[in-house]
Formats: sequence, C-alpha cells, structure tokens
Amino acid sequence: MNPVEFLTDLLNPDLAFLPKALAIAVMSSIVCGVVGCYVVLRGMAFIGDAVSHAVFPGLAVAFVVSGNLVLGGSIAGILTAILVAVFSQNRRLREDTLIGVLFVATFALGIVIISQAPGYAGSLQQFLFGSITGIPTSDLYVVAGTGTAVLAVMFLFHKEFVAISLDRESARAMGVRVFWLDLVLYVIVTLAVVISVQTIGNILVLALLVTPAATARLLTDRLGRMMAIAPGIGAGSAVVGLYVSWSWDLPTGGTIVLVLTAVFLTAWFVAPERGLLARRRRASLP
Repeated sequence: MNPVEFLTDLLNPDLAFLPKALAIAVMSSIVCGVVGCYVVLRGMAFIGDAVSHAVFPGLAVAFVVSGNLVLGGSIAGILTAILVAVFSQNRRLREDTLIGVLFVATFALGIVIISQAPGYAGSLQQFLFGSITGIPTSDLYVVAGTGTAVLAVMFLFHKEFVAISLDRESARAMGVRVFWLDLVLYVIVTLAVVISVQTIGNILVLALLVTPAATARLLTDRLGRMMAIAPGIGAGSAVVGLYVSWSWDLPTGGTIVLVLTAVFLTAWFVAPERGLLARRRRASLP
C-alpha cells in the first residue's frame, strides 16, 4: 500500500477507527516523548515499566464494568504511585524494591479481575499488546485533555523536576519539596502510560516512554532541545508504524516499537557527536 492509499483509508468513513487510532497514537507519543525526557534523565526506566503494570487492574475493572479505560487506569496507577511515594520515604527499603513489590502485585490483581470477564483471552491480548479497532470517540477527548494537562504541569514544574533529577539531596537542602515533586512526577508518568496503552499495549508502552527520549539524548546535550526532538521522534514513528502495520497487516504496537528501535539504532551509529561512527572517527585522529 502506498501513502496515497493509506491517506484514502484514513478519510474513508467505513474505517473511522483508523484516524482515531492515528490521533491517539500521535497524541500519546508527544506526551510520552516529553515525559520520557525526565524518565531518561533521572534513570527511571524501571519505574515506567512498573507503572504500566500498576495501571492494569484499573483497566481491567473499567473493562469489566464497561467504564472508561483511561479513567480506570489513571485511578489505579495514581493510587499505586502514591503508595510508592509514601513508603519510599522510609529509607530502610530502596525505591526500586517497593516498586517491584507493589507494581507486580497490582498487575497480578489485574489478571485476576479480567479473568472474570467474558472473552478473557481476547481481552487480555488487547490490553497487553494494544488494539486499534475499538477506540471510542470519547477517548480522543480524554487523551487530548489528559495530555494537555500533563504537558501544562510539566511546564509549570520544569525547573524543580530538573533539580531533583540531577541532585536530589542538594535540591532537598535548598528547600525543594522532593516528596511532593516525586509524587507529581509519578502521577505524570502514570497518565502518560495510561493514554498510550490502547494503541501500543500494556507490555510495549515502555518503548514509547523511553526510546524517543533515549534517541534524542544521543542527538543533543541540551534538555530543551531533547524535549523538542523526543516527541517528534515518537509521533513520526507512530505514524510510520501505523502505516506499515496497516499496509502489511502487522500488530500495530509491535510495529511502532520496531520503528522506534530502528530510529534509535540509526542515531546510535550516526549521531554527529555521540554516535558510534563519530566516536571512532575521533579516536582515530592523531
């Protein structure tokens, strides 16, 4: 299928789910691209993975009761994030230990809940690997509103997030409220994950959160530029991934992740300053 045919399908009223999927994929990619810069800067990749597990029981409950998936996942993820933020203040246990305990437990709870729904196997596959065929129009507005709110909060607390990401103890000594900022950041990561789950799936959503930001990190040393490049990479990969998956009848989430990975590997080799070829070229100079 050539791009013109794909555009024709996007405008076909009988394929109304396709432009919805594209819109949600692009919006969630932009939000995840910006949020992911903090995740990469702070080394929070494990937290992003864990959050995708934490939202699962909320998604499962919303599915069983025919409620809004975004709202259900947000409530579950935010509650778990609050628990982690509270328990992690006790330095007897490291933050990653608490995350490993609580988030895996919530994922197991989600599996138990969704197993009670009719069509258990199909529903589980949809949540784990994404689905572009069942996105209601209302979710477009929810994702757009949630994404706008997330970006607004990140803009509002940008300096504070950078401070606690680079040096938490110094930020604490300067009077920065580290606990509350941790909590806000956990909630932001949760919301970014939730709005991305329907397109890319619960298992693969970490790639949308981390890979664009990691790619941008290879291309620039400045956080501002990184936060502009990462969402562009994410959104572009989402468009290409959806096009390829639609043309070749491939899983949408997996295809988007493979496109993101291809872009990352390209940057790894050919990035002007940090790419492998550039490093070898500098090493070979006398």
